[in-house]
Amino acid sequence: MPANIETIDFHGQPALALTTQAGARAIVSIFGAQVLSWIPAGGQERLYLSPSAIYDGSTAIRGGIPVCFPQFAGLGKLPKHGILRTRPWVVAEKRAGDNFALVTLRFTETDDTWAIWPQNFVAELTVVIEGERLDVELEVENTGHAPFAFTAALHTYLRVHEVENARLEGLYGHEYRDSADQDRVKRDSGDVVVVEDETDRVYHDVKRPLLLRDGSRSLGINAEGFPDVVVWNPWEERCAALADMPANGFRHMLCVEAAAARQRIELDAGENWVGRQSLIAL
Repeated sequence: MPANIETIDFHGQPALALTTQAGARAIVSIFGAQVLSWIPAGGQERLYLSPSAIYDGSTAIRGGIPVCFPQFAGLGKLPKHGILRTRPWVVAEKRAGDNFALVTLRFTETDDTWAIWPQNFVAELTVVIEGERLDVELEVENTGHAPFAFTAALHTYLRVHEVENARLEGLYGHEYRDSADQDRVKRDSGDVVVVEDETDRVYHDVKRPLLLRDGSRSLGINAEGFPDVVVWNPWEERCAALADMPANGFRHMLCVEAAAARQRIELDAGENWVGRQSLIAL
């Protein structure tokens, strides 16, 4: 069938369903501009979406690729992970070709966001699927008259068969802040990152691509514009405390996030910034 983009109802929330001629598929929620599903051509689901996720618009949807802006995590005075993942966006563009499907969603400041973060801005999230590849790009423009600064992330939940058996390559030698150990700064000395306990790390200045090995499956992970990589798994105790996660949910997910967390990105009036994460099923 030809590439197609259609509006669907996903657990009561409006969403866009993307398909390509080769059989790649994705679902993007209008609420939060959040990629909720990605199946590469001829493959299996690669994103983790909690079966206990809440879709009533009162909270962020647990899983997929939430957009964190203008604050990552609790690194500031704003709500955790910012203000965009819990608000509806507007569809700005839809395009489909012989072997790709693309959607762009846009968010412009509102009276509601101004009360929390008094800045004029436009954020655009562009999602492209083609073959075995998913590209997610966040663009931020300062439309006001004064500079502002922000942190941000694409909070990507990757689906794994069993997290203890997954291996993340490419972070050897990098410095990271360990949020699971009182924010101590450490240096990664292992050939691979293995998750065997609560893991919450922000790796700094990562320039090389990463590779996630998950049994017989591998996933290439590359970022541009985002200087940091967050690796997160809540493990048993913290997962059990999350109302929108099943007790064993931590076993089937690993967040590998493109982030700008250590240093804020500063934008002068009229300037824009772009960050992208690419996932390639191997």
